[in-house]
Amino acid sequence: MDSALTLHRLLFGFTVSYHYLFPQLTMGLALLLLVFRARGLGTPDPGWESAARFWTRLFAVVFAMGVVTGIPLEFQFGTNWSRFSRAAGGVVGHLLAMEGVYSFFLESAFLGLLLYGERHLSPPGRALATLLLFLGTWLSGFFIVATNAWMQHPVGFTRDLSGAFGLQSLWAILTNPWALWQYLHTMSGSVVTAAVAMASVGAFYLLGGVHEQQARLFLRTGVAAGLVASCALAFPTGDAQGSLVAHHQPVTLAAMEGLFRTAEGAPIALIGQPDMEALQLDNPVEVPRMLSFLTYRRWRAEVKGLDAFPRANWPQNIPLLYYSYHIMVGLGTIFIAVLALAALLLWRGRL
Repeated sequence: MDSALTLHRLLFGFTVSYHYLFPQLTMGLALLLLVFRARGLGTPDPGWESAARFWTRLFAVVFAMGVVTGIPLEFQFGTNWSRFSRAAGGVVGHLLAMEGVYSFFLESAFLGLLLYGERHLSPPGRALATLLLFLGTWLSGFFIVATNAWMQHPVGFTRDLSGAFGLQSLWAILTNPWALWQYLHTMSGSVVTAAVAMASVGAFYLLGGVHEQQARLFLRTGVAAGLVASCALAFPTGDAQGSLVAHHQPVTLAAMEGLFRTAEGAPIALIGQPDMEALQLDNPVEVPRMLSFLTYRRWRAEVKGLDAFPRANWPQNIPLLYYSYHIMVGLGTIFIAVLALAALLLWRGRL
């Protein structure tokens, strides 16, 4: 690969990674804002409304950063992935346009209403505006995830003589089974992100001895929502996503798990280092037969290794895929453990 193209794609990777921090936080915050507004209805306690106002303003700052980092991506799709854009633009262009026209404007309009018209709205009106803000935010996430899901598992398309993809059935794309579980997995991750951010702000205020009433509210809400969402990351959303990979992209599963040879009763590797010369995992720590059970729900099920596929079909960078996947699973496990401990301490009045 020539150096100019490499630099362009490194820039794209930086932009998309930096951008993703912001919508990941706003999508989760939208749900927690809705919880605050809903709890504030029918109760004389002003704490819920105060918390909602505080986090709406933080939401606006993060939302603005998401906008200014997301706009360059629209151009980088064409400049860095021009062949893909020409070939698949007839499908993914529809989804990206719908994200902008429907969800982004829904989200931004009602965020503006909450920021500048809040005093003119009744509590039910603020709750309704927050609900529409939530719908716009989560709809935005769905269109983006549906775009990626189509890239993983293409459905509802036609191809012309030049090989370019065209839209045949928008409904098939929107109901893509890959999109459903990927979307739920992604949104669970966004709730974990927002919940931990909220709990951390509450902890900071409590340690500083300021805004203690609000801080306790932030901490309780963040820990509870984070624990539920982190468990949902593992099951059922992560488990279902892994099953889709196993059935539709078995070579990807083998690379993710570092399974170089087909095996019945395949073990799952907790740690290990892929050796691409010897085609084996070095220093593996394995749980016997667990991969077969998690993948096919049978302890002795056969799981195809990389040796079952032509070398040309292997992922280009197996160690990167392997380590990325295992870091993700490790982080998810840590989230569950830390939030479960926090929930226990909270329940016992010691947090």
